[in-house]
Amino acid sequence: MPVAVSEPRSVDISLSQGISIVWRDGHLSRYPILYLRERCPCATCAGTHGEATTRVRAADGRSNPLPMFKPVGATLKAAQPVGRYALQFQFSDDHNTGLFTWNYLREICPCDLCRPPSSGGA
Repeated sequence: MPVAVSEPRSVDISLSQGISIVWRDGHLSRYPILYLRERCPCATCAGTHGEATTRVRAADGRSNPLPMFKPVGATLKAAQPVGRYALQFQFSDDHNTGLFTWNYLREICPCDLCRPPSSGGA
């Protein structure tokens, strides 16, 4: 039977740091809390209920809906499994509607091996 790439072998959750997943194929993914919050796949954050929330991009490329607010110290209040296919997080801003499926988490892996190369066009 082939190894399902987007199935976790182990998941480590730190409410103050983020999550680490070792996938069935041995790949390690580490997700900081702010990285997860900015990539929430819920309908409100993804804009599928009409227009997406306006987000301002910081110099480092991260989005921030309130440019005067610096989300320093973001934490997780809770994390729980949803069936056998996803995780749901309650962030310190009380947002908790996104379901982070294993497929989605593998797709957004922030490591250098998984990130698409940046286009350095001039």
